[in-house]
Amino acid sequence: MIVDTDADRIGKREAEILGKPPRIAPLDRAATEHEVRDVTRKLRAGIVGDARELPLDAIPEIMFTLCRYPDLWGKIMALSLQMQSDTGVLPPRDRQLAILRTGWLLQAPYEWGEHVRQSKTVGLTSEEIARVTVGSAAPEWDAHDRAIMKAAEELRGDVMISDETWNQLSQRLNEGQLFELLALIGQFTNIAYIQNSLRLRLEPGNAGLSAR
Repeated sequence: MIVDTDADRIGKREAEILGKPPRIAPLDRAATEHEVRDVTRKLRAGIVGDARELPLDAIPEIMFTLCRYPDLWGKIMALSLQMQSDTGVLPPRDRQLAILRTGWLLQAPYEWGEHVRQSKTVGLTSEEIARVTVGSAAPEWDAHDRAIMKAAEELRGDVMISDETWNQLSQRLNEGQLFELLALIGQFTNIAYIQNSLRLRLEPGNAGLSAR
């Protein structure tokens, strides 16, 4: 398997997104602590199952940026919670594979790095994560995982899933899960647009596109 890890290309992409200051400044931490802390706790509890309060300086900067727009950001977060918490109907492995492939196709450093970490909590290995950078062309995937890769690739390239890929996915996923897969890939395309275009800085521990 050839892993898509060209250091020069990754460096150029990250410099393009992260090499300049964020386009929208975050809120003042001290002035908005209670509001942002509450939103962060709910998001973390739903997605990673950790409802503990973070120290003020450990709350991700993205929360202080996007909480400038609480109505719209609240709706975006609600959809993420719907699909990434216990109410989601996709198996966690399928969900993370779809998010990772989408994040890699979009060359989204923040999204990729964060979901590499989340993927490992549901059992994906560093080898499998590296294989996501190759996508459906990697021969080591089984038929279902390859179809997850293809779904993300086809939606990115043709804005629809082919009959062949749909039929393969349908062997394991029901209609509700297939619908959620479409919404999930669309959601994380949207999030990558936001993170990349606002030049949101990486949090400590997020290795960006180099994460494996």
